[in-house]
Amino acid sequence: MKRCFLPFLAISMAFLTVSGVCQAEEADDFRDNSLPLFDGETTAGWEGNAYWFRVEGDAIVAGRLDEKIPHNEFLCTTQNYDDFELRLEAKLVGAGQNAGIQFRSKRVPNSTEVSGYQADIGSAWDRPVWGALYDESRRNKMLAEPDPELAKRLVKQEGWNEIRVVCRGPKIEIFLNGTKTVDYTERDPAIPRHGVIGLQIHSGPPTEAWYRNLRIRQL
Repeated sequence: MKRCFLPFLAISMAFLTVSGVCQAEEADDFRDNSLPLFDGETTAGWEGNAYWFRVEGDAIVAGRLDEKIPHNEFLCTTQNYDDFELRLEAKLVGAGQNAGIQFRSKRVPNSTEVSGYQADIGSAWDRPVWGALYDESRRNKMLAEPDPELAKRLVKQEGWNEIRVVCRGPKIEIFLNGTKTVDYTERDPAIPRHGVIGLQIHSGPPTEAWYRNLRIRQL
């Protein structure tokens, strides 16, 4: 048994070492070839309702803990993006537990709404939707989502969660804390493949969505 176990252990350790090196190299490559979407101090490059969005510490904070949120609010980039890799960290505080990151989206005229893809965070319909792909104010449905039990295992309820969104042509991938949760291909050629990126706070009970370390690499 020992003669069998030790080579297996050596191979396993070697695999973990190589995997760790690859992940570090990937992180370095992204950092070297990406740009910050948030300067850590102001909302320069973004537009939205300043009452519901503020900068606190090194994060953009959406929502409030001292009053209900009457309707969905979004802070959106002033620039459009098409094919890209977006990375950020997010966490939720408060009773509402629902927010998300819009992409390839656009403002709806005469409304606070934004129409387009959303990488969901939080809970909805009595289940976790962290790492899911929703079509906001357009088809109004989930396009793809992980198994609820997987989402529960992946999410850090009291801490920061790493979100990664990759868009290449019709293909959309979402990762939550390093694990792929969505691999979706858009079949409708009429759906735009470009648009703004937006940070959402959902209507409902007093809640804050915190976003930080937002970086993007155009592909």
